[in-house]
Amino acid sequence: MQYEVVLPAAGSGKRMGAGQNKLFLPLLEKPILMHTLEIFERDHHCTGIWLAVKPEEKAFIEELLERYHITKVKGLPAGGEERQHSVHSCLKAMEQVEIVLVHDAARPFITQEIIAQLAKVAYEEGAAIAGVRAKDTMKKVRGTVIAETIERDSLWMIQTPQAFRFDLLAEAADVAEKVGFLGTDEAMLVERLGHEVHIVESSYENLKMTTQEDLLFGEAILRKRVNEG
Repeated sequence: MQYEVVLPAAGSGKRMGAGQNKLFLPLLEKPILMHTLEIFERDHHCTGIWLAVKPEEKAFIEELLERYHITKVKGLPAGGEERQHSVHSCLKAMEQVEIVLVHDAARPFITQEIIAQLAKVAYEEGAAIAGVRAKDTMKKVRGTVIAETIERDSLWMIQTPQAFRFDLLAEAADVAEKVGFLGTDEAMLVERLGHEVHIVESSYENLKMTTQEDLLFGEAILRKRVNEG
């Protein structure tokens, strides 16, 4: 199933405390962003990549794309203050395709097998998101007091990619912009339209590089994959 992918890349990475866009930080001597882009560059089902970027970083990102031979990027629209705005900026710049994925640029470990399953389910059902089952006991807390222990079997930790029929996600993003609604992810915007979103089981290795500790875990995953060939 062919698709195009949107990567919001205009964040500040404050929680990383790096003093720069965290996507430029190295994992085994290669920027995080390039690890992520190479996944889609190698996937023959991916027909285009859209990067929402800060205007002041656009020239540097273009240099990286050339250096690492990333050829599928179709556009680098200006990102917004929020992830949702960045994604919508890309959707407005795109020609209509059948399936569009939205992926965190700071998740460089997603596999092509999971991507393919997401695209397939999105084509059949309209919307699909990656996630993993919660492993820890979950508590609802008010202040510093436990109010409730939540049944864990029905809880999932949501990741990206999130995959949609293009027209469905575009409609959801347009409606959210019109009413001034800000969601936590693209699935939430689609849910507001009353459309079901299906979950595809992903991998616990599909980490998002958010803190300095994540960089250590990320390097360990890369070394493991290199050793496995």
